Amino acid sequence: MIDASTYRVGIAGTGAIALASAAWLRLAGHGVTLWSPGGQGAEALRTQPLEAGGVQPCTVTVEVADSAAQLCHASDVLLLALPVNGHKPVMDALLPSLRDGQTVIVSSMASLSSLYLHEAARRAGKQVTVASFGTTVLTARRESGTQVKVMTRRKAVGVSALPGANVGEAVALCAALFGNGFFPHDSVLASALANVNPQSHGPLAVFNWTRIERAENWPQYHCMTPGVSRAIEALDLERRAVAEAFGIALGPIEEHFARSFGTASARLEDIAAELHAKRGGPPGPVRTDTRYVTEDMPYGLAFVEALGEIAGVPTPATRTIVDAASLVNGIDFRAQNDLLAPLGLESETVAGLLARL
Repeated sequence: MIDASTYRVGIAGTGAIALASAAWLRLAGHGVTLWSPGGQGAEALRTQPLEAGGVQPCTVTVEVADSAAQLCHASDVLLLALPVNGHKPVMDALLPSLRDGQTVIVSSMASLSSLYLHEAARRAGKQVTVASFGTTVLTARRESGTQVKVMTRRKAVGVSALPGANVGEAVALCAALFGNGFFPHDSVLASALANVNPQSHGPLAVFNWTRIERAENWPQYHCMTPGVSRAIEALDLERRAVAEAFGIALGPIEEHFARSFGTASARLEDIAAELHAKRGGPPGPVRTDTRYVTEDMPYGLAFVEALGEIAGVPTPATRTIVDAASLVNGIDFRAQNDLLAPLGLESETVAGLLARL
């Protein structure tokens, strides 16, 4: 720790959220070290500053770690800021070097990846706190290896922790790092199901797939038409029904948009129009390997399906979107989730899973 109010933060990842978080934290006075799990993503930052535009422009310098072990050694707090399909290998890489008392923040967590890390650390005899965001604190676009545009700082972000008794400390730590606006989630499962990105991204991708394949410039809120909005609402109802089966009460997706972006409309299609008028975008994905399918399908929607099977809650709309995405991509997205089997969810019960949380 640098002093009573600043921390040494190690960030695993070099994408938009990682770079945005690095800039935000450095501007707040915290020390930041970046590690690129892929090996090359942080190389330019060894010799060049990180430039952030958007809601909080700044130019800062950061440190770069050569390995997971070096990142752990250099940091009081670790922030995992990378797609969920990278969580398990990165967690496995960090695990041998984690120290008792460290906090690992997973931003954003899905498919109970935080539970995987917590249970693996406990088996290794390490006492760490694993905090989880249901969504990212910031929204951002990576413009180069040294440039990022920070578009939004969300007004309210839920935080959960493992062990659960540490949630108060986790909320206070997140506020010390990013500022106010954090509130406690009851459990890591609540954090996982609070993330509505899979429910909104899935139909957007499936019903605009030709635009993605043609790499067209399409403003995604403008393309969240009434029909697409109905599909998103159907998925959201299933998300909430699954959550209720586990004793978790979640608000509708419309509340998420109001909380995150300050929207005033009641209906989802009107919220989309409001956001398009206000923000003029953001543009939808133009690559077929977009995280809207590679991340949100296996780790979001297929995870909701798996929970529904445990709890006996039907999820036909969710299944339809995963099937459609798998069909047009020629990929079984359910098989892409590398956390379901290690977590043993196929043989789990509602009571058994809740006891682990």
